[in-house]
Amino acid sequence: MKKFINSVDTFLEDSLRGFAAAHADLVELHTAPTFLSRRQKKSGKVALISGGGSGHEPLHIGFIGPGMLDGACPGQVFTSPTPDQMLRAGETLECGAGVLFIVKNYSGDVMNFEMASELADFENATVLVEDDVAIPSTSSTTGRRGVMGTVIVEKVLGALAEEGADLATLLEVGRHLHTRMASMGVALSSCTVPAAGRPTFALADDEIEVGVGIHGEPGRRRDVLRPAKELVQELMDALLEELRPPPNAEVLLIVNGMGSTPLAELYGLFHDAHGVLEKANLRLERSLVGNYTTALDMAGASLTLCLLDEEIKRAWDMPVHTAALRWGL
Repeated sequence: MKKFINSVDTFLEDSLRGFAAAHADLVELHTAPTFLSRRQKKSGKVALISGGGSGHEPLHIGFIGPGMLDGACPGQVFTSPTPDQMLRAGETLECGAGVLFIVKNYSGDVMNFEMASELADFENATVLVEDDVAIPSTSSTTGRRGVMGTVIVEKVLGALAEEGADLATLLEVGRHLHTRMASMGVALSSCTVPAAGRPTFALADDEIEVGVGIHGEPGRRRDVLRPAKELVQELMDALLEELRPPPNAEVLLIVNGMGSTPLAELYGLFHDAHGVLEKANLRLERSLVGNYTTALDMAGASLTLCLLDEEIKRAWDMPVHTAALRWGL
């Protein structure tokens, strides 16, 4: 294992302290328990808090700031944060309008956020993100995994909260978004968790994992490496089958890197995905390309489609100022 770390034991602490120092205008780091908060609280708005295991940066800490999250609770690498982290974050950030928890659908995250919600003495609600269509919706008791769609939820609901939407409205829009987005990824290599010191799984030189999870979970199947256009077609077919958009529908397309895929390759994937949209008579109205929901050093990418309507598009376009997303300011 070759990584820029001082010690496995201090890896997360060093990373969070570095992030907080680099973005001191936006975030504040709290310890015992650990969470990050927006530097300038805005009174009278619903506080949006998310979180999960570290190793997926810039998710979630990179999306704290005006127009997105008010706080994030990072767990150890690929490990859920603890209920006391969410509870303290909520107590610190709640300012009269309640707290909305945005939770990716992983059993540990769901359980711990539920515990925090039950213990909280402030009004709260939860939006569950489960956009990974690699897993059939009926194949698992825990449902589908939450992946890149989480960023869409955080951006859209963050914008509406900034505008003054109440908790009930945000919950309704979050549930609406759930029906309009889908994601799926493919890995060319595994990732290496520092504490393990070795790759999570092994792929031969000509093998890929189609439908891989962001922790290295198995996907739909192992396959042989094929031209990018063929891989994109398979992923896009899965997304379109799930969403079944009508002709001429407006869409947001995101090509997300898993950590080690060069931007040149991600833009190539975007080119191929755009071609699929054109053939399907769909209108590309918004786009995003880059590393937003990663898996440490995994070489791979995911595609996400979101069917836009006027409310989603308006909220997506509203100003945002975070470490990882900035526009309109």
